[in-house]
Amino acid sequence: MTKAIQMKKHITNPSILNSIIPITGQFFSTSCAVALESEPQRVHKVLGSSIGVIQDKDLLKKAPNGELLVLYLIDNGAMDADARLYNQLLKKCTEWKRVKEGKRVHEHLLKSRFRDYIVPNNTLINMYAKCECMGYARKVFDEMRERDMVSWTALITGYSQNEGSEEGLGVFVEMLRCGFMPNQFTFGSVLKAAGGLGGGGTGRQLHGICVKFGYEENVYVGSALVDMYARCGLMDEAKIVFDKLSCKNEVSWNGLIAGHARKGEGEIAVKLFAEMKRGGFHPSHFTFSSVYAACASIGALEPGKWLHVHMIKSGLKLIAFIGNTLLDMYAKSGSIDDARKVFDRLVKKDVVSWNSMLTAYAQHGLGKETVECFEEMRRIGPEPNEVTFLCALTACSHAGLLDKGMHYFELMKKFKIEPNISHYVTVVDLLGRSGQLDRAGKFINEMPIEPNAAVWKALLGACRMHKNLELGVYAAEHVFELDPHDSGPHILLSNIYASAGRRSDAARVRKMMNESGVKKEPACSWVEIENAVHMFVANDDSHPQREEIRNMWEKITDKIKEIGYVPDTSHVLWFMDQQEREERLQYHSERLALAFALLYSPPGSPIRIKKNIRVCGDCHTAFKFVSKVVDREIILRDTNRFHHFRNGSCSCGDYW
Repeated sequence: MTKAIQMKKHITNPSILNSIIPITGQFFSTSCAVALESEPQRVHKVLGSSIGVIQDKDLLKKAPNGELLVLYLIDNGAMDADARLYNQLLKKCTEWKRVKEGKRVHEHLLKSRFRDYIVPNNTLINMYAKCECMGYARKVFDEMRERDMVSWTALITGYSQNEGSEEGLGVFVEMLRCGFMPNQFTFGSVLKAAGGLGGGGTGRQLHGICVKFGYEENVYVGSALVDMYARCGLMDEAKIVFDKLSCKNEVSWNGLIAGHARKGEGEIAVKLFAEMKRGGFHPSHFTFSSVYAACASIGALEPGKWLHVHMIKSGLKLIAFIGNTLLDMYAKSGSIDDARKVFDRLVKKDVVSWNSMLTAYAQHGLGKETVECFEEMRRIGPEPNEVTFLCALTACSHAGLLDKGMHYFELMKKFKIEPNISHYVTVVDLLGRSGQLDRAGKFINEMPIEPNAAVWKALLGACRMHKNLELGVYAAEHVFELDPHDSGPHILLSNIYASAGRRSDAARVRKMMNESGVKKEPACSWVEIENAVHMFVANDDSHPQREEIRNMWEKITDKIKEIGYVPDTSHVLWFMDQQEREERLQYHSERLALAFALLYSPPGSPIRIKKNIRVCGDCHTAFKFVSKVVDREIILRDTNRFHHFRNGSCSCGDYW
């Protein structure tokens, strides 16, 4: 039923009548407005009729003087003020996030006899909190002469939803000292605040308080406990609470699934989703968003597709919130075409949607497509933000589009976006990859902010690519000073020395790593076959099919050598003869994963391999030859980007 505000039935002041009659024509029927103008003496009858009301949708309409119409009518005696009226106005301001109008209602309330009524003040706290104005919400709370549980809970909720976890917990403690007894909604909000802090210590104390007040098995509080432990990364404790719940709901399932998704435990998240469905629960947009993110973290395409089918069957619309994570899942699983299809079908594209598509293109090294998408966004989409420009710069760096990338960096000024350290890192990478090492060094020296380790790592990586020993050593020294525990720069410097034939210096760097306790992350690769993930490490002797895998790779190696493959032993940095170095190259983890996929995947299907570190140069060359020999697409995802190998070439154009 449509809500409406009743106006006064009797208005006798002629000046008020003359000012109100034109305004009413905006909200009441045409016949009513004509009647008012022709027979103003009947105004009390018309305004008191069923037509003479202000509908809910018109509550925030403006009067000619710019004031809210309802407040204008109150001030001119055409409408009686009451607490319910103020409450309705504030709820509408909350619903539409109209904080400016909310402040006007607040000012009007303070001048009325209802200023100390609890209900409109509670609604004020909620309105300011929902509009991210916690300073105003706290001020309203502090000035209340009388408070109830809703007042305390509204403020705690506001802090928990606006990254004010510590403040929210402080209010909760203050509430207990004042003798108020928390209810299920209070616990729900304060547990969310505890989850925002992480760690779990505060959350465990709150769990004890929940037990003390008898709320442990309450489904609302229990779901909040599951979510709190999951946000703190304490999945075992989250599962214990979840299992003890005699009555579960979608929220408790979502909390558990989202926790595993945040930890990158995609397989567990997907299994929980299947259990949730079997239990008769209906996944929400939030559920699907969480499991899509989980699949994206491990590049699990087939489970992601299965989930997509379930979402379509459920009838959920592809709104931006869930569409963005679905797009990201397809992109990170190597299916850029499916990612684009999702983008094109989004009901409404927000800035995150555009940024997700730009990121996808950049990750796949599709510089031209990224630039086209960026320009399309400028024409028809929302205004670019700092993330948008970072995506564009990254794509230009990976595609060698130096001039275009520098143009976009300068374009940030036009949009009044201040570059942050990530933008500077990407520009250094852009210049370095393009061979402009001196220019990159000058750019670093002229940066308006202090260069961090990532800036010098970008320069060091470029020096490795272009074999610039002197500048590489200089960059490495800065990295060692700023981030001494990262193994990556040590490996890069060792590689630079080895490539220059200075193997004793390369060995010295490795020795320095050992003495400093810096350990190289072990290289591993994995491939998904029939919904099962198979992982490999270099020279893997533990796999049950190791003999078949090695035999397959040896056959493939013979075939690619016949068409021109020559092992590049400069990527083996050990003191050994040529034959030994060639043998060490042959059993890198990505090659073993490829051999396994060739043995056990359907003929002709794309092969998708993931690697936890950057692919080595010789493996990259070998994969190009293999794609031609077996006539299959090979998609390799490493820490930097995707490589699509087809018919003897790579999508990166060997620019990586």
